[in-house]
Amino acid sequence: MSDVRIVTDSTALFLNPRIVKEYNVTVVPAKVRWGDESYQLGVDIDNEDILHRIQTSLELPVLEAPSVEDFVNVYQRLSLHSEGIISIHSAARLSKAFANATQAQKTVLGRSKIDVIDTETICAGLGIIVAKAAQYAAADTTFEQVARDVRHIVPRIYSMFFVESMEVLALNKIMGQAQTIIGTMLDLKPFLAIEEGQMMVVEKAQTLVQAVEKLAEFAAEFEDVEQIAIISYTSELIEPIRLLQDRLALDLNQTTVPTVTYGAMTATLLGPDAIGMYILEAESEDDAFGA
Repeated sequence: MSDVRIVTDSTALFLNPRIVKEYNVTVVPAKVRWGDESYQLGVDIDNEDILHRIQTSLELPVLEAPSVEDFVNVYQRLSLHSEGIISIHSAARLSKAFANATQAQKTVLGRSKIDVIDTETICAGLGIIVAKAAQYAAADTTFEQVARDVRHIVPRIYSMFFVESMEVLALNKIMGQAQTIIGTMLDLKPFLAIEEGQMMVVEKAQTLVQAVEKLAEFAAEFEDVEQIAIISYTSELIEPIRLLQDRLALDLNQTTVPTVTYGAMTATLLGPDAIGMYILEAESEDDAFGA
């Protein structure tokens, strides 16, 4: 087994939470602030608590990435007993975690090999990449090979979401004010994707059934899917989720598709009523040969 340590922050959403303990992943807590109240995400508040509070109070928290000092402390501690550290974080355009981790890397430079990776995704997409990285690091391989393997995953992660209300999109300047007013009047459901690390509106649906259909069509575009997950604003098996699971079972021959309540970063970006999907495209033979 290699002695490569994997670091991420607590905005990562793991489809299998046991990954963290099983592979000894270090998770640096992000901070959540509501006015004068401050919490450490994953320590004294979890994703479901945050989502519930947003849904009931309609007040968005401020989500703060771990500080440079937080990362320096973690890197210094891990560098004493590791060959190297691979620190994996949300899209740099959507979070300061990558920038802070990169600054910390420069501070600790020379004491340990550290590679900081911008995944250009968030939430469950980040969690999928971190889980794969942990599995790579557990194999008998080198720091350099683990880093290369992780970077090869990044372009294979895709995501698509739709929301039923647009206020949070307007607040985050993902949609313009005029678009929001017209979309609300027409009861449209914006579709969003993370492209080159940025959340963007890509199209709109007119009905909930049409929105589910578009998500299923998005998944059907992939010839070979290694991993797929649905994210939802609730843990209940609501009608759109049931319809989507049925379609995926038919189109992709996926008998079970994990469905998880989404994390704090998705909640603060998209609001309290999003449904979406993350897909890890299977590695092609050309990709594997190139690696």
